[in-house]
Amino acid sequence: MQWRNSRIRWGIVSVGFHWVMGLVVVALFGVGLYMVDLGYMDPLRNVLPDWHRSVGLLLGAALVLRLLWRFTSPPPKPVPGHTRVEHFSAHSVHWLMYALMLAMVVSGYLISTADGRGVAVFDWFSVPAITGKLQGMEDMAGDWHRWMGWILVILAGLHGLAAFKHHFWDGDDTLRRMLCMKLLQSQPHEKQ
Repeated sequence: MQWRNSRIRWGIVSVGFHWVMGLVVVALFGVGLYMVDLGYMDPLRNVLPDWHRSVGLLLGAALVLRLLWRFTSPPPKPVPGHTRVEHFSAHSVHWLMYALMLAMVVSGYLISTADGRGVAVFDWFSVPAITGKLQGMEDMAGDWHRWMGWILVILAGLHGLAAFKHHFWDGDDTLRRMLCMKLLQSQPHEKQ
């Protein structure tokens, strides 16, 4: 499999970003839901929020790298047979999910730095607070973080359902291209 995207298929770097970041988003969402109900004496009360913040900030860095990669290795052409509405919808949802991931990282950062302290990322390094102490920032950012998380996970679920629709109903290569599976023999050979 090639590293870069070609005209008809995704490269391994794009596929890796897609699946790793998708799994991380779902895991962070699950951990976030679980954290809100932790009791004061629960031993995970101090571990999970630190883990959640650290992974969230690393996800933000991965998002920046993913977007840079997308501009240096443009996505493949749409699968033949897709309508303009399908192409526009897919393109719009991708960019909306990118924007939501970025907004989730920013709002999570604002929650974590509302007291004026930076965020330690797995004790490897610290991201300083740039806002200082701001009254009410934690609650406002927390509300945004929660709602954007739900919207992002719902969009990701619809994205997955659309891929299954293309695979099982339409019988096209949309899902195969993102699973690193060889394209059907009937597809034209790619030109480098």
